Amino acid sequence: MARKGLFARGDTLPLIRRLWRDWMRPHARTLALVLLLVLLVAGATGLYPVLIKAAFDAFAAKDETAILLAPLFVIGVTSVKGFSLLALTVLTNKVVTRIEADMQTALYGHLIEADLAQVGRESPAALTQRFTTDFLFIKEALTRLSTVFLREVATIIALIGAMLWIDPVLTLVAGVTVPFIAQPIGKIGKKLRRVAISTQEQTGQMASLITESLAGTRIAKTYGLEGYLKAKAARTFDEVRKLKMKSANARGRLDPLLEAGGGFAVAAVLVLIGQRIASGGSTVGDFTGFVSALILAAQPIRALGNLNAIVQEAASALQRTFAVMDDTPHINDKPDARSLMVSDGEIRFSNVEFSYNADQTALHHVDFTAEGGRTTALVGRSGSGKSTLLSLVPRLYDVTAGGVLIDGQDVRHVTLKSLRAAIAVVSQDVVLFDDTVRANIAFGRSNATDEEIMQAGRAAAAHEFIMRLPQGYDTVVGPAGGRLSGGERQRVSLARAFLKDAPILLLDEATSALDSESERLVQQAIKKLMRGRTTLVIAHRLSTVRDADRIVVMEAGRVIEMGSHDALIAAAGAYARLHRLQLSHDAEPSPAPPAATPAA
Repeated sequence: MARKGLFARGDTLPLIRRLWRDWMRPHARTLALVLLLVLLVAGATGLYPVLIKAAFDAFAAKDETAILLAPLFVIGVTSVKGFSLLALTVLTNKVVTRIEADMQTALYGHLIEADLAQVGRESPAALTQRFTTDFLFIKEALTRLSTVFLREVATIIALIGAMLWIDPVLTLVAGVTVPFIAQPIGKIGKKLRRVAISTQEQTGQMASLITESLAGTRIAKTYGLEGYLKAKAARTFDEVRKLKMKSANARGRLDPLLEAGGGFAVAAVLVLIGQRIASGGSTVGDFTGFVSALILAAQPIRALGNLNAIVQEAASALQRTFAVMDDTPHINDKPDARSLMVSDGEIRFSNVEFSYNADQTALHHVDFTAEGGRTTALVGRSGSGKSTLLSLVPRLYDVTAGGVLIDGQDVRHVTLKSLRAAIAVVSQDVVLFDDTVRANIAFGRSNATDEEIMQAGRAAAAHEFIMRLPQGYDTVVGPAGGRLSGGERQRVSLARAFLKDAPILLLDEATSALDSESERLVQQAIKKLMRGRTTLVIAHRLSTVRDADRIVVMEAGRVIEMGSHDALIAAAGAYARLHRLQLSHDAEPSPAPPAATPAA
């Protein structure tokens, strides 16, 4: 049976226990100090009704000493509470922001270490939303649990103590309303939890839509898709709005519920204490002190009711966060993994099969050897499995069957660090980070000297354009290298590969998106980079691979031909057909420019 009241969902408490064990316990000393401050605040609040009762009784008895001391006691109690609240706020913010940053760091680290298949399940924008919206809920709940929950619970206990001291019977009467309020609060908490999960998921989709549509603005305008995108966005925003309305309406039920419950309690107390005063069984001080305590208790009770809503929203965010953290990578080092020892750099694909999922087989019985120190080209139509095959070498994915061996060592049985240290990659999708040119090249080898970085830049035909940049190698390239042209970005990527100086080189259509001049410069740099390395190259232009030592032709995830360029042309098979098709395409005349208009 589900737990009622605060933390209504049965799986909320395990989440909070895990939050304490993994993230809050390291800050136990600070939290202990927070608890001490909470007790001071609660104790000071609990003294209010006692002071009020004593003051009214002193006024009735005309006790001059008590009348003089009462204001001083009030100043002392309020000062303790005020300074304690300030210290409580500072300490709580310190520990909560530290926990938030630690959790964000851990989540980011997990995503960076995760398999490509794991990261690819959600869009980058949806994953980014985990670090913003989800952590807003978590931070709010942590702050409230560290201050509001502890403070209000301690305050309620202190006030109940004060009420019991003033009148135990009236305290029991006032407490009768609590069960009637707790049950509906629990139901509201359950609904908020469900709505919060849907809202967070829908917000992730909204972030993905915005990122995707803004990145594709050029295409959207060219094809006149503004109306379509606006309509799609409006539907998404409206779904988020409806979910937020459900959440707001559920939260809105709490205050009237708590207000009405408090009203019944005060009414019952007024009836009983009024009768007692009339009969001489209680004093005005008893009445004033008890009602003051009851009214003071209303605020923390209301805060606890609202806290349940916040906790349920945070619990859904924690659930999503922990689900990502618990999704362990499948591609990792085996217990007996050894460092890869590269001699010739021979890569053997031994009867390789690979499936992205049960219904999508990408590679079928691929079996060939890329000889060490030589160039092997992979050609074929789009979707034939070339890039997938290349991804198996650095273990971005693992084979479903068969094996990939480097110098006889199965890549699954060597350490990932040593495997990837032996491989340099240059692809059509150049990845540059929003850092300096120097830093982006140095990712190839973090301990490289400035001279070595410049030598890599020269080898990649990048040094001259880099030196023309405003700050040379210290120029920041912008997000995704956006301040550089496509050819410049590719040459920085090549410089990174030169600096790494790895024995195995993977080239995935490295010149496909370049203009003729940039392609010429990049091709010259690539030829230098390939010398003496085992190179696997994918190129859509067959002219760029005709000098390869071996050409492997792929179709629908299978190897259908292998050989040198001349041998495959002579065989008049699939490669020859692809070659003729490209030759005829390249031979098509360009459209003539429009004739000049004669001068008037």
